[in-house]
Amino acid sequence: MKLPKTPPKYAELYDRIDLDRDRMDCVYSEVVKVSTGGKYLHWDKLRHYSPPEGLSHEEWWLAIKIQRRSGYKPVGLTDTKGRMFQYMVTDPIPKILHRIDQGAGGFVQMHEQIINPDMRDQYYVNSLINEAITSSQLEGAATTHKIAKEMIQTDRRPRDRSEQMILNNFKTMQRINKIKAQPLTKDLVFEIQRLVTESTLDDFSGSGRFRNEDEQIVVGDMYNEVFHTPPAAGELEERMEAMCEFANDNSSGLFVHPVVRSIILHFWLAYDHPFVDGNGRTARALFYWSMLKHGYWLFEFISISQVILNAPAKYGRAFLYTETDDNDLTYFILYHLKVIDKAIVELHDYIERKTRRLKELEQHLHGIEKFNYRQRTIIAHALRHPNYRYTIKSHQISHNIVNQTARTDLLDLHESGLFTVRKIGRTRYFTPVGDLEARLVGLSE
Repeated sequence: MKLPKTPPKYAELYDRIDLDRDRMDCVYSEVVKVSTGGKYLHWDKLRHYSPPEGLSHEEWWLAIKIQRRSGYKPVGLTDTKGRMFQYMVTDPIPKILHRIDQGAGGFVQMHEQIINPDMRDQYYVNSLINEAITSSQLEGAATTHKIAKEMIQTDRRPRDRSEQMILNNFKTMQRINKIKAQPLTKDLVFEIQRLVTESTLDDFSGSGRFRNEDEQIVVGDMYNEVFHTPPAAGELEERMEAMCEFANDNSSGLFVHPVVRSIILHFWLAYDHPFVDGNGRTARALFYWSMLKHGYWLFEFISISQVILNAPAKYGRAFLYTETDDNDLTYFILYHLKVIDKAIVELHDYIERKTRRLKELEQHLHGIEKFNYRQRTIIAHALRHPNYRYTIKSHQISHNIVNQTARTDLLDLHESGLFTVRKIGRTRYFTPVGDLEARLVGLSE
C-alpha cells in the first residue's frame, strides 16, 4: 500500500486563489452545488476526476473544502501536534445509520434460529470463532480457518503463535460480552490488551501496560515505509483518560450517534497505539464493546474483521485518508459504516441460507427409507435444536410407543452415526452429532 497524495494546504490554496477575485467568485459559486458523484473523495482520488467546467483541480478541491469545513464537528481526539480530529454527517451516513439502527439494535425482530436458544448459542460461537480468526489474520496470523476452528471447538492447546493469537481473540470476544455494561477505564483497556497478547509477546512485560519511551513504535510496511508515528509515550496516560471519557459519553454535550462513537473509539485506540503489540485487535474489541454497550445486540453474531480481511488495503487507506486531510474522520467513518452494513447483510443472508437448508434437509429426510417416521421426526427436531438431549423415556412418551420400540429407534440413530450416547446413572442420553447436516447428506449419496 502506498501513501496517498497529500492534499494542497487549505490556507495556502485559499490565500493564493483569493488574490484573483474572479477565480474566487468561481470557487464560491461552485460551493453551493459542489458534487463528487455522491462520493466523499480524498485528494488522492479527486485529482483523477474531471473538475467542473471552468475550474482547476485545486479550485475544485478548495470549493469542496469550504463546504466540508462548514459542517465539521470536533471530537476530543487530537493529533501529535495538538490539532483536533473532526467529522461531518454527510450522505450516505444518515441512511446507513438508519439501516443499522433498524437491523442491529433495539427491538429488531430476528429469525427463529437466533431466538431459539440452541441455535442462538451455535450462531454466537460461530461468530466469535470467525471474528477471532479473521481479526488475528489481519495482524499476520497464518493458519487456515478449518484448523483454527478445530482448535477452538476441541479445546486443543495452540501449537504456535498464530493459533495462540486466535485463541486469545476468541476469549477476548467472550469477555467483551460479559463486560459490555461496564464503563470503559484504563484498567479495562489494559485487561483487553492482556487477553489479546497472552503468550504471544517476545517480552511478556509488554502486556497490560503502556509502551515506554524507549520502545519506538511506528506503523509501516515490510519496505520500511512509515505510515503513522503515534503520540509520545509520555502523553498516553492523559490521552487514555480522554478516550475513556469519550467512550463513556462524558466528554462534551455534543450528540454523537452511538455507532459513530464506536467507530471513532476504534480509530482513537489505533491512532494512539498505546501498546507494544495488540493495538489493532484491542481497537476492534473496543468497537464491539461500545456497540454492545449501546444496545446493538446483533453484534454478538457479526464479524466485521471478516469483511475487512476481504480488502485490507481499504482499511489502511481509511486511516491514511483521515490523517492526511485535516484529521477528517469522515473517511474512516464512511469506510467503517460500509463494513458494518455489509456484515449485517451477510449475516441475514447466511441465516436465510441456513433456513432454506434446514427445510431442504427436512424434506430430504422423507426420502431416506432407512428411517421410520418417528426417527425422521426426532432428526428434524435435532436439526433445529442441536444441543437437545433425548432419552428413551421422552421418545416413548412423545410417540406413545412401548419402551423397546423407543430404545430401538434411538440406538439405530446412534449406530447410524447421527447421535452420540452417554449414560449418566441409569439413564442414557442421546445427543445429535455436531455435523448432523453433513452426515445426513452423506447417507443419501
